[in-house]
Amino acid sequence: MKRKIHVLIVDDHPIFRRGLREIIDGDAQFAVTGEAGDGETALKQVTALKPDVIVLDLHLPKIGGLELMRATRALAHPPAVIVLTMHGEESMFNAAMDGGAQGYILKENAISDALVGLRAVASGGVFISPSVAVYLTRRHQRASAFRAEKKGMAALTPTERRILKLVAENQTNKEIGRELFISHRTVETHRTHICEKLGLSGNRALLKFAFDHKSEI
Repeated sequence: MKRKIHVLIVDDHPIFRRGLREIIDGDAQFAVTGEAGDGETALKQVTALKPDVIVLDLHLPKIGGLELMRATRALAHPPAVIVLTMHGEESMFNAAMDGGAQGYILKENAISDALVGLRAVASGGVFISPSVAVYLTRRHQRASAFRAEKKGMAALTPTERRILKLVAENQTNKEIGRELFISHRTVETHRTHICEKLGLSGNRALLKFAFDHKSEI
């Protein structure tokens, strides 16, 4: 028998969690293994339950959704993340995708999109509610235009690209090293190579570059 996909629901509204749980548990492919009403409890449950997918709101007590995503990425086997929110603003969408979300679903579309999104994300894909899908298109267009303009981006190795993204999240060399399982000195070496390829100089030039282009890198 095929193993069910384990899901953790993180939202501070109990009634919404209950309704979402009924939708997910009603499909034989999935099993809700836990719920949490705040980010701190959620992080403990991720560690204990090891869900395949987290469905979470961005606005949570104690630890916010973006911070929770960042914390789970540092785990040996991080779960996939679907953001389920009432906020349809493009800035919130970009913040979630910059944070590593694989899905973005508006709560008003939860009944129709939740299971479709879970299937897509659980199989390694991406799912965006159709009503905000144009944001993803614009995001890809900006990234393509930026790479074409900044020629040095094409010369970055996959590891250097990953480090640049983590720099954009204001992570220290030690934090980046822990996430990538390399020493902080190796991170420093990579940062030097990134600066050389991008033509950046100065102590804070790389950090400013990463912050300014967070959604394109």
